[in-house]
Amino acid sequence: MDIQLSPDTEKRLHGAIQRFVVEEYGESVGELGAGTFLAFCLKELGPAIYNQAISDAQGCIQERVTDLENICFAEETSYWDKGAKKVIQRKPDHRR
Repeated sequence: MDIQLSPDTEKRLHGAIQRFVVEEYGESVGELGAGTFLAFCLKELGPAIYNQAISDAQGCIQERVTDLENICFAEETSYWDKGAKKVIQRKPDHRR
């Protein structure tokens, strides 16, 4: 799977790469060099980062699904519970 970035994001990342190279190595790299480096990163490093992100998201969702019973639980047959005073809820009247 190829990772595609928007032109705006690519341009912003080119600038970030150029600044990084200057600050870390004291060298300058042009737009072409930054673009080539970004393409390498997306092709070589991107899939590993993407797969880890998907795995993290999957784990988070599985945690939430496992806890779904506790999050979305409704008491059953509670109408006749001893001492319970039931109030029928109605939709609010928004005609005013």
